[in-house]
Amino acid sequence: MMSGVLGITDIWTYVLGTVAIVLLPGPNSLFVLATAARRGVATGYRAAAGVFVGDAVLMFLSAAGVASLLQAYPPLYLVIKYAGAAYLGWLGLAMLRGAWRRWRDRNDPATPRLIDEVEPAGPQEPFRRALVISLLNPKAILFFVSFFIQFVDPGYAWPALSFLLLGLIAQVASALYLTALIFTGTFLAAQFRQRRRLAATGTTAVAMLFLGFSLKLAAG
Repeated sequence: MMSGVLGITDIWTYVLGTVAIVLLPGPNSLFVLATAARRGVATGYRAAAGVFVGDAVLMFLSAAGVASLLQAYPPLYLVIKYAGAAYLGWLGLAMLRGAWRRWRDRNDPATPRLIDEVEPAGPQEPFRRALVISLLNPKAILFFVSFFIQFVDPGYAWPALSFLLLGLIAQVASALYLTALIFTGTFLAAQFRQRRRLAATGTTAVAMLFLGFSLKLAAG
């Protein structure tokens, strides 16, 4: 196939495919939304930064040939997949405990806002949690293993430039989507502050989604 821009074989197919994949609901986007809803725009962007760094690491590993290693040794991929499932399950259970406490104390004005503090109040904790979720996210791993590398012309003289452009496109699409989620989350937070029963319900829904992601990964 003829190479296109900087050794990318079909850049517009890649752009459309990347946008479609980014828009699929996943643990990364859900965590950023939940974090922004609970702790505001700035903290939401700290969580988003964890996603960006995690994705950048996966892109680098894909370009370095780790994608081929995962394909050659399926048990290694299974270890990553089950670790991700366990981590998402832990987050979901922690949120369920918070939702139960919020429902039990729904008439107490001191009850927290949307989602229980499943992480400490330290400013770096949302970043670290999002980074771990991103690195253990099979959706992201499969994207870089089976989709990302297909658009690089192996005969191009400077493949690093091809990977750099592909990565930049993916990060821009992710940044735009996560920004929309962050501001959606802050709007939801304003609504939930005045409706504590709804806040408990929202926490439960997010927790069940995390548990659903965990079970799907474990069984898939």
